[in-house]
Amino acid sequence: MLDIASIAERLDNAALNATATPQLSEPLSLEDAYAVQSASMARRYARGQRRVGIKMGFTSRAKMAQMGVDEMIWGRLTDGMMVEDGDSISFARYVHPRVEPEIAFLLKDALPGTVTLMGAAAALAGVAPALEIIDSRYENFKFSLTDVVADNSSSSSFVIGPWNDPAQSLANLGMIMEIDGQPRQIGSSAAILGNPLRSLVAAARLAEAAGEPLQAGDVIMAGGAT
Repeated sequence: MLDIASIAERLDNAALNATATPQLSEPLSLEDAYAVQSASMARRYARGQRRVGIKMGFTSRAKMAQMGVDEMIWGRLTDGMMVEDGDSISFARYVHPRVEPEIAFLLKDALPGTVTLMGAAAALAGVAPALEIIDSRYENFKFSLTDVVADNSSSSSFVIGPWNDPAQSLANLGMIMEIDGQPRQIGSSAAILGNPLRSLVAAARLAEAAGEPLQAGDVIMAGGAT
């Protein structure tokens, strides 16, 4: 019988201690993988962290095709994962971190599981440029679909830039990620499902299905734009 709690403890310890762990050998269904993620995050909540939102993954059609899936994945964000804009971090907190430019949404209203693009836009308090620091806890950054979902969809930390008025078109915003003043990633918000609001609609659906509907004050990371 599958030991969800044991797998969750293994992944939680890997994240907590920034130590790589082998890929999971247990045969997990996608439902099992989300159960592991939920149990692993419950351990963080027990240590005093609180959920502040969710992150979306596989929001690029090309990434879906690469992974052989037709559905996005998601993970939980906690206050312990927040990094202030302009702050610094230590690589010692992570196993092998990567960074992705994204768009973040802030909700002013709760969002039901079934919502239109216009309805999702109307529920926004703000939109901001953001960075997600992803950090698969698996050795050599190698994992299957169920591995990554169990590992909170590789989410590790996030940085939110200045909040802006959401009453603007988000469908094709140019995005440049620079490191030490040098452009390293150039893309467009259109890479996020053609319009990042589609990612927000999907987030509402998936969160409600998991029994954790999106609430006012939640932050949603829309997914990688490059």
